[in-house]
Amino acid sequence: MTATGLQFALCDSKLCRKERPVDPVRHLKISITVLGVLVTLGVVGFMSIEGWRFLDALYMTTITLGTVGFREVHDLSDSGKIFTMILIVFGVSVLGYIVGSLAQIMFEGQLQRFIGRKKVEKMIEALADHYIICGYGRMGSLICREFAAKPLPFVVVEKTSEIAEKLKEEGYLYMHGDATDDETLLRAGIKRAKGLISVVTSDTENVYITLTARGLNPELYILARSGEEGSEIKLKRAGANKVVSPYLIGGSRMAQAILRANVVDFIEIATGREHLDLQMEELEIPPNSRFVGETLVSSGFRKETGVIIIGIKKKIGKMIFNPHSHTKLEARDTLIILGEPTAIDKLEQLFGRSPSDEEVKNKQKKEHGRSHE
Repeated sequence: MTATGLQFALCDSKLCRKERPVDPVRHLKISITVLGVLVTLGVVGFMSIEGWRFLDALYMTTITLGTVGFREVHDLSDSGKIFTMILIVFGVSVLGYIVGSLAQIMFEGQLQRFIGRKKVEKMIEALADHYIICGYGRMGSLICREFAAKPLPFVVVEKTSEIAEKLKEEGYLYMHGDATDDETLLRAGIKRAKGLISVVTSDTENVYITLTARGLNPELYILARSGEEGSEIKLKRAGANKVVSPYLIGGSRMAQAILRANVVDFIEIATGREHLDLQMEELEIPPNSRFVGETLVSSGFRKETGVIIIGIKKKIGKMIFNPHSHTKLEARDTLIILGEPTAIDKLEQLFGRSPSDEEVKNKQKKEHGRSHE
């Protein structure tokens, strides 16, 4: 077995699994289920041993488990008395456990937590085209902050209880669990998600999360963090669309800050969220946009909004830098633009607007004129 395979085997075994915190609500559900089983066994036992009818057997089982002290429905045989004593012992134990669980739920605020957790789970179930962020460390917290500022819908999956409580205080939607488990990712809505970002500290876990996510949703966009040299290849083999190494990016950024200081300053101004005077953004042209089929010069939006078109990523994946003014725009093309936030918002509204009847006629006339030239 290889070292990586051994790590997976250990992480999938009980050696790497931390003891889960006691959940009184879960224990209460189990206790009620056991109580229901006892009632069923009591009814069946009295009907079989004493030959009673169903209602008499149910009544006798109820007063026995409840220890209310009422007299027997009918005289009991020796076998019936022994069965009743056994039923009392088990019934008192289960009822005592139920009372203890209820007291713990009421006095420790578990009921409010349970109701709040159910509310969060319903909000997660209502999400679609959202992002799942696995791990709320230094990178995960920064990603959440950027997504919340956008805003973009997202869910954080975190297995550490202390960090999960911090997520609750931050007001983020979160799922307390292990991202390597299928059940956790399904509860986070991976079937409906648009993308998954795996930024846990362990490269082994990132590979395992990527494998699990790719198996559950083959169309999912997966971005993974790479910490060690050589793990990038493994993550891409596991199914990651893109792999980012924070150490490689950080080192390159520091070097560029010395070699090309002004370029780095410009990029920070254009991409930083704190700079509100100039931003770099990407906008996709929807299929029903009035700009579909137009060129950059004929569309007129550059003149109308004042934004600068840095590049165009065609729907086939080709990237065009510094596009020519006669570059034709197609549906699902993504424009990389630079401009003021108000200008970018205005352009986004123009992109989403469908063409009017008059614009359609003018466009048809232009195309007809071109065909005759």
